[in-house]
Amino acid sequence: MLGLDVLAAIGTETALMHLHGISQTVRFRGLQEQARAKVRVVADRLALTPEQLADRLVPSLGLSADGTLLLDYGHRRFWAGFDEQLRPYVTDAAGKRLAALPKPGAQDDAQKAAAAYARYAALKKDVRTLARDQLRRLETAMAGRRRWIAAEFRAHLAGHPLVGHLVRRLVWGVYADGALVAAFRVAEDRSLADSDDREMVIADDALVGVAHPVELGGEWSEVFSDYEILQPFPQLGREVFTAAGAELPTWAENRALLALEKRGWRRGDPGPGGQQQSIGKAMTGDVSVELELSPGIPVNNRHDVWADSQELSAPRVTVGRRRNVPLAALHPVIASELLRDLATLTAAR
Repeated sequence: MLGLDVLAAIGTETALMHLHGISQTVRFRGLQEQARAKVRVVADRLALTPEQLADRLVPSLGLSADGTLLLDYGHRRFWAGFDEQLRPYVTDAAGKRLAALPKPGAQDDAQKAAAAYARYAALKKDVRTLARDQLRRLETAMAGRRRWIAAEFRAHLAGHPLVGHLVRRLVWGVYADGALVAAFRVAEDRSLADSDDREMVIADDALVGVAHPVELGGEWSEVFSDYEILQPFPQLGREVFTAAGAELPTWAENRALLALEKRGWRRGDPGPGGQQQSIGKAMTGDVSVELELSPGIPVNNRHDVWADSQELSAPRVTVGRRRNVPLAALHPVIASELLRDLATLTAAR
């Protein structure tokens, strides 16, 4: 755990960003819990939640307020922008998208062009890991029903030079008493608009979140299609499941179970025989689910001693201190996300 201690002790935004990334993505439960504990300590010191801390750790990468970067060659000028996956691209002075940033030429200012060319290369490298983390954070926020105070949403999401590119490609909601009361998108000028393109104004203390398709009607798909807005992850086209009549898998191939780790599932600690006999996921801060596996997966991952598949228990859902909560008692968004994960176990057969 020394590496985690070093990151926490360094305390810079970059170090804390890496520490938070470990707390969310590492596949070893013990290491993940240690990282999360250290993130909580730092967040508590700043009177923030770990999620609020993560919002504040995203670097702007030197982008302008509109989320672009000027690449000045002296004789020529180009601008870097970002697509729906936060992959950088370049446009020329006429706004035409180019296949790549041109190499400096004889008519360009040698010093300016070399610096701009190197700056763009560094940007592509810097944004690679950042992009993956930000897409994951926003999709997790939708699946886990995270909410932001509108003032923080404007400051750290819609108004962020990098994250704003993702924000404008999603449908957002205003919530009261846990229910969606209005949906909106963020336009290029950062104004808010409903599905009829009417401008919306929301109070600074309103609760805002990434809307889930369980809560939305079909009109938003038409809006995004009309504007040719590509989404960073499945939102409007996301599969929706309901607890009523859900068919739960009773067995799964090992490769399908291990693929769940890419969706945030983690194998449990090994038992006395060295077998990991459970896999689980924290759906939200107080909702978790666990599947029992039989015969289990050897902790040494030796494929020659694996069974090809595992028998599965019914999902054991815990909400706060309540255990064995039925799926029908979960919020429809949480139930849909859980069943969406489980559906991959049968789809892989």
